[in-house]
Amino acid sequence: MKKSFLLLIFVTLLFSCGNSQQVNKSQISGKAQVYYNKAKQGDADAQCHLGWCYQNGIGVTKDLKQAVYWYQKAAEQGNAYAQLNLGVCYECGYGVPKDINKACDWYFKITHNDENDQLNLGEWYKKEAEEGLSQAQFNLALCYSRGIGVTQDEERSLYWFQKAAIQGHADAQFYLGEHYGTYDEDDEQAVYWYQKAAQQGHDDAQYNLAISYYNGEGVAKDVKQAVYWFQKAAQQGHADAQYNLAICYHNGEGVAKDVKQAVYWIKKAAEQGDVDAQYNLAECYYNGDCVAKDTKQAVSWFRKAAEVGNEDAQNALKRLGYCGDVDAQFYLGVCYDNGDGVDKDSEQAVYWYQKAAEQGHAEAQSNLGVCYENGEGVDLNPKRAVYWYQKAAEQDFARAQHRLGSCYERGEGVTKNLTIAVSWYQKAARKDYAPAQNALKRLGYSW
Repeated sequence: MKKSFLLLIFVTLLFSCGNSQQVNKSQISGKAQVYYNKAKQGDADAQCHLGWCYQNGIGVTKDLKQAVYWYQKAAEQGNAYAQLNLGVCYECGYGVPKDINKACDWYFKITHNDENDQLNLGEWYKKEAEEGLSQAQFNLALCYSRGIGVTQDEERSLYWFQKAAIQGHADAQFYLGEHYGTYDEDDEQAVYWYQKAAQQGHDDAQYNLAISYYNGEGVAKDVKQAVYWFQKAAQQGHADAQYNLAICYHNGEGVAKDVKQAVYWIKKAAEQGDVDAQYNLAECYYNGDCVAKDTKQAVSWFRKAAEVGNEDAQNALKRLGYCGDVDAQFYLGVCYDNGDGVDKDSEQAVYWYQKAAEQGHAEAQSNLGVCYENGEGVDLNPKRAVYWYQKAAEQDFARAQHRLGSCYERGEGVTKNLTIAVSWYQKAARKDYAPAQNALKRLGYSW
């Protein structure tokens, strides 16, 4: 079983980019009205404050989409507060699917702002945190945790997380669960806070609570309860939960054995990029376990796992390749050619492309032609390049048809012949292959 931990980094607010909507003036008042008037004129500070008003329902009806709209406006102007808030939206999944890469992009932008803006970030939340606004308490806790705008102070961070958690802030509750489970090694307190957040629909808390029940950490072992919470998180798209739920269905742990449900959930996880799910789904297809045996599907899923470095998947592809599976041979060539999950190795790429090409794989033939044309992993040999382009082109592979046309146009590896070149360009162009269409436009031909 796997256990994932959400890395909370900075502040929060909700994100869902969209067009600004007309505001009913009767629904906005006080400071929000002042901020709105300035925000419409492009004032970044006002835009950021207006986003805060929309997020917390201060002087305006709470509207998370509008909140993020204005944060985005301010963040794009370099406002550090808005960038911080927007980053956490992506990190925590507020209004958008969780995307740690986009979150980090916004956090990184903060480092390029004025130093005074960075130093004042913590102060931005203090007043409202002290007045009891849970969102401000949560944001301030994150600032103390990371030393953003305030001196880093884990005790103050924990203090404000607890303040927000007691008021029912789900992310603060989850954070406390992580803190107690990871740093204080107090599994009972971890479970207590996971339970609080899980009951509010927090998917990471649901998943960690499931793991706690499955392993009997901080709570009596109860696999049925584990399955219950795996299911809750899985239904929200939590890939680790989907994978573990599939295992429970496959093994009949905490739930009646159901291979259809096992396959359903492992596919869900695999489609989200869970490497363990991809590898195990490939094994299912290869062995005919729970699904009809399908080597093509097996190779496809082995490839996905292999591309991100899963050694078992790489070895499985090699095993299939050595046994003559043409798709496995081709995918191994691609992996070595691009350095996907393995060290880039042009000679190995050529080796596997050659294996697949000799079995008639059109794309492998085309890629092998490129290797010969460029002298990558093999001695430069334009004639061999043309040979393999011809093989692939005769199978109606557009990329090879274009490259073969280019060889004829330039007289590389073959006698120069513009008529034949145009003929191959046209074949590829009729398949909407843009490089071939551009070549014909350059030469003044239609297709």
